[in-house]
Amino acid sequence: MEEIIIDTLGTLVDRGFCYEHRAHYYETDQMGIVHHSNYIRWMEEARIAYMEFIGLPYKAVEAKGVLIPVLSADCEYKSPVRFDETVEIYPSVAFFNGIRMQLSYRMVDKASGRLCTVGHTGHCFTTPDMKPLSLKKFDRAMYDLLAGCLSGQEPSK
Repeated sequence: MEEIIIDTLGTLVDRGFCYEHRAHYYETDQMGIVHHSNYIRWMEEARIAYMEFIGLPYKAVEAKGVLIPVLSADCEYKSPVRFDETVEIYPSVAFFNGIRMQLSYRMVDKASGRLCTVGHTGHCFTTPDMKPLSLKKFDRAMYDLLAGCLSGQEPSK
C-alpha cells in the first residue's frame, strides 16, 4: 500500500522523489534554528539529486554543452528546522517550456510530517558561453524527459 502524507496545510505530498537532509549544527543560528540562507542550498542539493534520479545528472548535461543557471530563488518559511532534525525535500518540475524551467520544493519534517518550507527556483538553459538555448532544438531526448516530469511522468527507480 502506498504511503499517503498530508502536510499541515492539508496538501498531499507527492512521494515520487525525496531528498533527505539532516540539519547540521553549523547551519543553525543563535536562536538554535537553521539559518534562512541554508534552505536555498538544500534546494540546490535536492535539485542535483532529482536531476540524477530522472536520468539527467548535471555532469552529463554539462558535458553535452548545456548549462542550467539559476535565475531566481525564493523560500517561504512555515516552521523552523532545528539542529539534528531531518527534512524530506520533494522537488518537482512546476514549469518547463524548453527554454526556461521552474522547480518547486516542499520541505517536510521527517519525524512529524509538518511542512517546514516551500520554495521555487527559476532556471534557463544556455550554452557554456551563456547564450540562450532551446532544448527542443538542441537535445530532443532531454526536452522530452523534462517535459514528461512536468506532467508527472517521472521515471520510477
